[in-house]
Amino acid sequence: MIRASRVIEALLFASESPLSPADLARADEALDEERVEAAIAELRGEYDRDARAFTIYEVGGGYQLLTRPEFAPVLERFDSVPGAQRLSGPALETLAILAYRQPVGRAEVEEIRGVGAGGVLKTLQERGLIEVVGRGEGLGRPLLYGTTQFFLQHFGFRSLDDLPRSEELPVVLARREQRKEEADGSTAAGISQAG
Repeated sequence: MIRASRVIEALLFASESPLSPADLARADEALDEERVEAAIAELRGEYDRDARAFTIYEVGGGYQLLTRPEFAPVLERFDSVPGAQRLSGPALETLAILAYRQPVGRAEVEEIRGVGAGGVLKTLQERGLIEVVGRGEGLGRPLLYGTTQFFLQHFGFRSLDDLPRSEELPVVLARREQRKEEADGSTAAGISQAG
């Protein structure tokens, strides 16, 4: 009889996307979600002990067998190894707005960014990072966008709860610093004008 951990390992090795414990448990009638979790813990321990170049990560609502991050520089040198899709600055900005404010319409994204977002939204949709999740109540019932499971997988998040809190983001910190400096500067300017 094949050990449960080997069944799980084979499934994770063959899958191109994360598999949930429920998905993995369907592979064999002897498996349930608890045994799947135990098998994953056993495999992770084995990979750590043997210092393997890969391990099992929890991403996108499931588990996936992935290369450890420290091997990325080596893998980047080979054209035969698929690399991560690079996103432009505007695409990352738009994606961040969607991730934090979803569901959100194109008009709101454009208002926040200050530029048109139609092309960027289309690109993000073509790459499978966002999808239409509904329609707004406003004039013309605009499309509302949200992130996909692939978004979570692409960025290595288990769920949207793994996103950094907005106050932890450098942009927010930079704005706070700028407001503080402006406030300090206006106070100093007020003092020097009064003197």
